[in-house]
Amino acid sequence: MDDLVRRMLTELGEDPDREGLAKTPLRVAEAMRFLTRGYAQSLSEIVNGAVFEEDCDEMVVVKDIEIYSLCEHHMLPFIGKAHVAYVPDGKIVGLSKVARIVEMYSRRLQVQERLTSQVANAIQETIEPKGVGVVIEAAHLCMMMRGVQKQNSKAVTSCLLGKFRDDSRTRSEFLNLVHSLR
Repeated sequence: MDDLVRRMLTELGEDPDREGLAKTPLRVAEAMRFLTRGYAQSLSEIVNGAVFEEDCDEMVVVKDIEIYSLCEHHMLPFIGKAHVAYVPDGKIVGLSKVARIVEMYSRRLQVQERLTSQVANAIQETIEPKGVGVVIEAAHLCMMMRGVQKQNSKAVTSCLLGKFRDDSRTRSEFLNLVHSLR
């Protein structure tokens, strides 16, 4: 990756050997490996057995999970928050695992729409709840720094499975919880 960054700097008209850029190829390569470390992780590794039998059937919500991802179209960051909920059906997952699942999928080249579905499907696969709801709201630097240049825009995506899709009361409760307490 270092050589690719050196070539890119040269193509931009820069001297990759000048003092300020001499270590840039290495730093960029290390940053990209860190920012895309989700490719090296798996759902089973992330959950690591933290699924527990529990007689609970009320909604579990983990909200305001920070997201830092890279748009796959421009490789520019998008930054926001994920709100994840599920209604257990005899099993729960450790709360930190919900945030780790979000982190794993966000640390890949992404589109927000896919990220939202991947998180919901991962929760569904892990504990088979009665329903899952995921809402992600994010600001995309590809829209802010280039192209349309809209500084205050946010994209909001959702994925609703099971009761969250089929039961309007469950969906409303989730959306009210996400938007309240701000």
